[in-house]
Amino acid sequence: MHTEADWRQFRDMVPMLRERYLAECNAKIAALLIDPEKNETERFWKAMEEMEKEADTLRRCLDGHSRSKMWMYMLSMIGAGMLKKEDLAGFSEDLQKEISYAFEKKRG
Repeated sequence: MHTEADWRQFRDMVPMLRERYLAECNAKIAALLIDPEKNETERFWKAMEEMEKEADTLRRCLDGHSRSKMWMYMLSMIGAGMLKKEDLAGFSEDLQKEISYAFEKKRG
């Protein structure tokens, strides 16, 4: 079971996780906008499609956090690649054990 300290750490790290994830997403979208293999229309629609997909991911991972559902949000973040294994440092051992399987599942 997670602790109050786990909740505070998670809550405080969410802005960093979001910004790091968006930096990766924005780079991918920027590359789509200059893809020399596509015309302007294709670039626009491909970038728009990617942005809509990422917007859904952001809503799923970032909207409505609560302490009681923190582990579910963490699992969603792991699945999206937003939360990395090294980000678990400092969380309670119980919480780390509770969600570490998701990293193995993601690889498989």
